[in-house]
Amino acid sequence: MSHVYKHIELTGSSTESIEDAVSQALARASQTLHDMRWFEVVETRGHIEQGRVAHWQVTLKVGFTLE
Repeated sequence: MSHVYKHIELTGSSTESIEDAVSQALARASQTLHDMRWFEVVETRGHIEQGRVAHWQVTLKVGFTLE
């Protein structure tokens, strides 16, 4: 059996961690996308306030199976 995937790019953010930013993006996407199968982190950024990390921003490629 072979599969055909479509992929999109998402950006998630979190004040907690990179992992939470990924989880936030995937949780939100799962509300409207079905059959998500894989993700790849393609970019990681952060915002600095007063010398500390204020929040993380992570861009993902997400692949899902076409019906």
